[in-house]
Amino acid sequence: MKSQGGGLAERVQRLLERVEYRRADSEEEKHAIYRLRHVAYTRAGTVEPRSSGLFTDALDSADNAWLIALYIDGDLAGAIRLHVAAGPAAGLPASLTFPDAIEPLLAARRVLIDPSRFVSKLEYSRVYPEIPYITLRPAFLAEQHFGADFITAACLVEHQAFYRRMFGGAPWREPRPYPNFKRPMAFIGHDCNALRETVYTRYPFYLSTDEERLRLFSRSSNVEDAIERAIDREMVES
Repeated sequence: MKSQGGGLAERVQRLLERVEYRRADSEEEKHAIYRLRHVAYTRAGTVEPRSSGLFTDALDSADNAWLIALYIDGDLAGAIRLHVAAGPAAGLPASLTFPDAIEPLLAARRVLIDPSRFVSKLEYSRVYPEIPYITLRPAFLAEQHFGADFITAACLVEHQAFYRRMFGGAPWREPRPYPNFKRPMAFIGHDCNALRETVYTRYPFYLSTDEERLRLFSRSSNVEDAIERAIDREMVES
């Protein structure tokens, strides 16, 4: 494996030709993601090793959660978990640590995408500096699919600069202790409506087709109807 030359957008687009995103629905698919997380997080020293070799929590099974796996040439190379909410009834991982930032937005019926469990396989991240952009891409597919107002991200303190550079993420709260992690997490917010044109102009590889978004996010027993009802209520009340 070898990263090729060119500008960032060109390199990402070229690598995307070898990438497949899959929603993890089966236990086998989910466990592959949990194992990848455990390897990555224990290697980084951010979590304690678990005898199961799996890193998972109850939020992986929430009705408003999507586990998205990233495959390169058919090999699991990364994964991300997305939670979507448009009202107080649907919780978000960030609500546990940053409720003062999240709850007012949900009470106002803002549509939030909360990515977490961002992870990549070491052999790919060493070779491809584009991997973080490709792994986070499903968050922007979700932003388009659900018409999100904000994308939030709890991240390690040293990763804040990456999120600012990547999509204009602004610090919303100072770092705080975070469940299951040994290190504090900072909290970043991205205003989709204010930054949409800038982001998609700079990173055209975040654009997607209706077919791609439907394949990832449409499922029976999901929160799409609830989100649409929350948005409809907001339009009626405004």
